[in-house]
Amino acid sequence: MVFAQDGPKIEFKDKDNTIDYGKVTKEEDSGLRVFEFTNTGNQPLLIKDVKSSCGCTVPSFSKDPIMPGKTGKIEVKYNMNPGPIRKTITVESNAVNVDEGRIALKIKGEVIIKPVENLLEKKTKSPLMQ
Repeated sequence: MVFAQDGPKIEFKDKDNTIDYGKVTKEEDSGLRVFEFTNTGNQPLLIKDVKSSCGCTVPSFSKDPIMPGKTGKIEVKYNMNPGPIRKTITVESNAVNVDEGRIALKIKGEVIIKPVENLLEKKTKSPLMQ
């Protein structure tokens, strides 16, 4: 069976639909990332829903149709709890180029704890102790 590829199509900018945070700290990073996509089809693209695999990742998106050739974005905010980041965000759309209009986005990386200055080391270097 051959399906006609007329209709909206979704193509994400990020390689493998993944954003890598790298190693980040809560103090220096808001946790906000943006997935950009283009409607490469010939009909309006509708993002119906965006769901995260856990409550620590909050996605947001526009419900406005993305016209052919135009771009849209899905914002993802991670809560930046220390530890590894391995989360999946599921996008539900009317795109004809992905199975059932669903596509998985991924975020990965690691939130590290910012090193604390050792106050004892500072004290041993004070002029009074020399």
